[in-house]
Amino acid sequence: MTTASDLRSGKTHRDENFPVASWIIHPRHRALIMAFYNFVRTADDIADHATLPATEKLRYLDLLEAELLGNGDTQKEAVTLRRAFAERGLPPRHAVEMLVAFRMDVTKLRYENWDDVVDYCRYSAMPVGRFMLDVHGESTATWAASDALCAGLQINNHLQDCGKDYRNLNRVYLPRDALAASGATVEMLAEAKSSPQLLACLQGLAVRTASLLDESRALAGDVKDFRLGLEISVIQAFADKIVNMLKVRDPLSERVHLSPVELLLQSLGGMAGETARRATGRRPLSKTAAGA
Repeated sequence: MTTASDLRSGKTHRDENFPVASWIIHPRHRALIMAFYNFVRTADDIADHATLPATEKLRYLDLLEAELLGNGDTQKEAVTLRRAFAERGLPPRHAVEMLVAFRMDVTKLRYENWDDVVDYCRYSAMPVGRFMLDVHGESTATWAASDALCAGLQINNHLQDCGKDYRNLNRVYLPRDALAASGATVEMLAEAKSSPQLLACLQGLAVRTASLLDESRALAGDVKDFRLGLEISVIQAFADKIVNMLKVRDPLSERVHLSPVELLLQSLGGMAGETARRATGRRPLSKTAAGA
């Protein structure tokens, strides 16, 4: 019998735009984080599968959820995560919420406005941050800043991959109203280079995403766990660098992903900044406040 594992794309945690269970995180958390990642990666690959019919995608996603909740033992990623949650006494709610987004990927190809996209991020991205905070025993008071960071990361990814998503999946996360306001059309995403209208739309969305990321700037300092604070500072640095690229580059024709050198530099800078901030007791400033 074909299982969800057989439908994996081959993409691993090393291929993501952000660190997953990196060496920064305490070793006691890594097995659970990797179990969560593998479950989510499997579900994501099912939703994006090039040839699997939509009905079969939804069936596999339902099966993953059922086995995550204890009904069966045939899907290893679900069973592994279920057992990892049980060992730590954590509920499966964040993984279950992410399945909502993957079902949306199967059934919803267009988004009307910014709020519609952020609502998608509520299920596709925000549960990841909330899961990480729960794993580390952090307060739910940190969720708002975490939600902003996760949504910013997700929308960065939407902008980076907008051409590929349209060509390969006929999926467009760019809001219809933003495209219309710039005089752009969905069909422009099929071109090798953005038209002036599409580029104006993409860069305008990048500016809006940068404002969203500004709302998350206090998160690294608000968490109690020092290692988690370092990890968040690195992820924030990655997100800031990428959104700054997206403000001035064309994702259809120019590089908008971080090179290995840029990844290293942003990692070192993020960790050094957070270490210094904690040592001196300074609060992180938003870019708006810093420039005031």
